Amino acid sequence: MIKTPPEPQENLKTYQRKIQEFSLLYDISQMLDQSTNLQNIIEPVIHLMSEKLNLDRGMAVIFNRQADELRIEASYGLTPEEEERGRYRPGEGIVGRVITTGRPALVPDVTQEPSYLGRTRGRKRPPRINTAYLCVPIRIESQIIGALGVERMRTGDVNLDEDIKVLSIIGSMIAQAVKVRRRVKEEQDRLTLQHSWLVPDPDRIYRPPNLIGNSQAIQGVYDQIAQVSGSDATVLIRGESGTGKELVAGAIHYNSPRKDKPFIKVNCAALPESVIESELFGHEKGAFTSAVAKRKGRFELAHGGTIFLDEIGDLSPIIQVKFLRVLQEKEFERVGGSETLKTNVRVVAATNRSLEDLMMKGSFREDLYYRLNVFPIHLPPLRDRKSDLMLLADHFTEKYARANNKQIKRISTPAIELLMSYHWPGNVRELENCIERAVLVSHDGVIHGNHLPPSLQSAESTNTPPAPSLNKALAALEKELVQDALKSSRGNIARAARTLGITERRMGLRVLRYGIDPRRFA
Repeated sequence: MIKTPPEPQENLKTYQRKIQEFSLLYDISQMLDQSTNLQNIIEPVIHLMSEKLNLDRGMAVIFNRQADELRIEASYGLTPEEEERGRYRPGEGIVGRVITTGRPALVPDVTQEPSYLGRTRGRKRPPRINTAYLCVPIRIESQIIGALGVERMRTGDVNLDEDIKVLSIIGSMIAQAVKVRRRVKEEQDRLTLQHSWLVPDPDRIYRPPNLIGNSQAIQGVYDQIAQVSGSDATVLIRGESGTGKELVAGAIHYNSPRKDKPFIKVNCAALPESVIESELFGHEKGAFTSAVAKRKGRFELAHGGTIFLDEIGDLSPIIQVKFLRVLQEKEFERVGGSETLKTNVRVVAATNRSLEDLMMKGSFREDLYYRLNVFPIHLPPLRDRKSDLMLLADHFTEKYARANNKQIKRISTPAIELLMSYHWPGNVRELENCIERAVLVSHDGVIHGNHLPPSLQSAESTNTPPAPSLNKALAALEKELVQDALKSSRGNIARAARTLGITERRMGLRVLRYGIDPRRFA
């Protein structure tokens, strides 16, 4: 029977060390998987590593790029005061050099190394002789986010090269954990950004909180807002006056990464052409007569945030050229200034006019149109979303009842019928004004049909039935037209006939039929 000779003592130690290292790496991997908050587990990892490898001290240093400073995130064998002293600049000391170069550092005896600062120890605890210092970078791809540094006494069985390898593996494990958590957080932030404003109602229809409606037409708008909010794409909101374009712009901004930055609103139609350039881009002192001081424009004020340009179709051709430059180059000059200013602004524009027709007429630049029309959103008119009308009416009723300290319990059936049968040329804005008026004039807690404006009233609701016959209605209209033509021609029948496009004989017959005296118009 052949017996296997026992392994040499040196090989046995190596084997035991490998088992110990594998056990350490396994335990650390288990720790890193236990929590999504890396700060809660990085200190236990340092403690476990220090105990298993018989280290005197260990620390994880994180690079704060904003402060351009290295600080101890977690440690083993350090007091809080020593941790606080452990601050370095990139390139400063051994840790700073590792962060800068990205290469591990091995110092066999720190008492013989001038670059070892020993800042955490202070004067009362200088390092002992034969204390080695090992430091490895924590790297995510090409970015170095920190370093692992340890101290240990050199004894006969210590292999510093093996320690560097183990430390490098642990550093890679921590870096991988950080990378995974960053990706998870980015995905969570993206989903939160996309859906944080989506509030479910009983019908499982989702909407931004500042917009009201469950109709299919408005639901398409909600979907578009969700798609574009997380990007920096330029948005062009189109729709009739009063459909809520400013509310959509607000929903896009406040659900975007720029939500904590300024949201600046500009109505291009409300500003005279002589001042709109100064309003948008600012001016220097003395740029014109009333420029008594330097003033920032809306683009400067919106830096980092969003600027909403309403009625963009009313911009003059000169301002369109300067606005196009801001969209393309992200730069502009103040009025009267020569310094070129950079801006980081997201542009959301809106219009109720046909930009295509304006382009055909030459009053709107084609290149600006294509720059603006990156992500168009069309807001449907209220007449195309009648199923949302009562939701809006209820909302405005509650709003103005609360504002005027009134108790409005309901909207009567005749009032609802009037609201539903009206064509709403002024859209949601007109509906809001009608409800505000009705709340103010109501005295019994109910909005009745007669509380609505005359434009919404029907013949039945006002007891004013239409003309008994079409012939009488046409005759009344014809008489009115004849009288207007005679008034314009100062009683001249021939000239009045030419105005109406009929012969003088037919004009005379109608004057006789309606008993009109042309002389009273002379």
